[in-house]
Amino acid sequence: MTEKTPISGEQFEISRGDQRAVIASVGASLREYTVDGRNLVVPFAADELRPNFRGTTVAPWPNRVVDGRFAWNGVTMQLALTEADRGHALHGFTPWLAFAAVEREASAVVLRGTVEPQSGYPWRIRIDTRYELTDRGLAQTVVATNLGDTDAPYGACPHPYLVAGEGPLDTWRLELPASRVLTVDEERLIPRGLESVEVDAARFDFRDPRPIGEARIDHAFTGLRRDAAGESRVELRAADGCGVAMVWGAGCDWLQIHTADLPGATRAENRLGLAVEPMTCAPDAFNAGMDVGLVVLPPGASHEVGWRIEPLAS
Repeated sequence: MTEKTPISGEQFEISRGDQRAVIASVGASLREYTVDGRNLVVPFAADELRPNFRGTTVAPWPNRVVDGRFAWNGVTMQLALTEADRGHALHGFTPWLAFAAVEREASAVVLRGTVEPQSGYPWRIRIDTRYELTDRGLAQTVVATNLGDTDAPYGACPHPYLVAGEGPLDTWRLELPASRVLTVDEERLIPRGLESVEVDAARFDFRDPRPIGEARIDHAFTGLRRDAAGESRVELRAADGCGVAMVWGAGCDWLQIHTADLPGATRAENRLGLAVEPMTCAPDAFNAGMDVGLVVLPPGASHEVGWRIEPLAS
């Protein structure tokens, strides 16, 4: 990179009809996505230090590894603690990894980055991600390939903050097709156990669409409803009926929702969008294991998963 390269890295703009997206190379981050000039995600500036993992591609684990510690084949691994206030390892290594373009088209781009072996994660994993504007919205696929010679633990997710339209997040109507929520310790967000969303229906049960209101959510959900094509979808609509959806298939049985509450933030900075993160595995899956979706990636093997962001008309 040169001195003139923006903080968020090289910029890759793609377009199709009235759709436009900009992907930044650092973190393979979705920096902007607009349809007919309307923001569907909370954007950030090219020369801005990306706030709050906004739009990044997350691997080789989503969410948290509690205390940054896990055991693998009888060996205790200690990851760097990247969530200092809670003492966990957060969102893998890719958010600050510089990706390079390996394919470019008018409406698509493929970026590649490699997670190198390091303390707590001694595996080399190549990550290829394709962003493509389609007639149904912006699709992203993530392919991970184990370049090492031993099995590697793995997981992935996107991290966009969706925007339904005008008005505050509290007024947006959320439809969340999940029957179970992973309850957590509210101070450190350590998983406690699965409960029905009815355990706190006002906060967690959005199976029938309704306004988010004052609910503060930073939780993982499962028990996802799927359609005949095997897809799940979260829909978010503003008062005028327009909105945005996140859609994903069977590769993600978990979903993190975060209302973007920022302690100490001004009203203008707080709850700007809703983080909707389809995840291949649950939080702390490196400790909880394959029962919660952890992928074991053999040497030379690849794992592919994908999702898309759709505009919703009124």
